[in-house]
Amino acid sequence: MDELRAVIGEEIPGLAEKNIDYLDSFAKEYIAKCPFLVLSTSDAEGRVDESPKGDTPGFVDVVDERTLLIPDRPGNKLAYGHQNILGSPQVGILMMIPGTSETLRINGRAFLTADPVVLSRLAARGKDAILAIQVDVEECFFHCGKAFIRSKLWDSETWAGHKVSFGEIYAARTNLPKDVSKTVDASIESDYQNNL
Repeated sequence: MDELRAVIGEEIPGLAEKNIDYLDSFAKEYIAKCPFLVLSTSDAEGRVDESPKGDTPGFVDVVDERTLLIPDRPGNKLAYGHQNILGSPQVGILMMIPGTSETLRINGRAFLTADPVVLSRLAARGKDAILAIQVDVEECFFHCGKAFIRSKLWDSETWAGHKVSFGEIYAARTNLPKDVSKTVDASIESDYQNNL
C-alpha cells in the first residue's frame, strides 16, 4: 500500500464522502436518462465477467432508494453473469449516458428473479423481460469524466468504426471454410433485427 501511495499520491481528503449507500435524487435522475450499463460479476473463485446491458433510456427500474431492477433481454444464452450471481452475488455497475463524461457507479448484491409481475413491469417493445436482476444498493457514486475526455469517446469525429465478423471468427477457430462466415453473419444480423 505504501508503494502504491508513493506512486499515485494520497487520497484527497473528503473525496470518499461522495460515496453513499443509497440512490439519491441525482442518481435517480441519471438512471432515468441512462440507456447503457456494464454489469460486473465474479464467480466463487473470483473470475470476473462484464456484461453490457442496454435499452431505451430509463430501462433500469428504480424500485426505491436501495433497489434496482435490470431487465434481461434475449441474448446468446451463455449466462456467465447469471451463473456468477448465483455463486457470488456481489456486483458492480457502470452506467453511461452518451455525450455525458461522468458515469454513475453502483455496487451491491444481486439476485435473479423470474417473477411474472416483475418481468411485465420491465417489458419493452411489447415483450416482457425474460429474467430480471435485482440489485440491492450498497454503494453509489458519480465518477469523474477524465477517461471519457482523454479517450474522446463521445467525439464522433474520432470514431474509427470496426465491424466484428462473428462468422469469420467462428470459421477460423473451428477450421471451417471461410464461406461459412457469411451464413453465420447473416444469421446474427437477422437476430439483431428480429430478436431484441
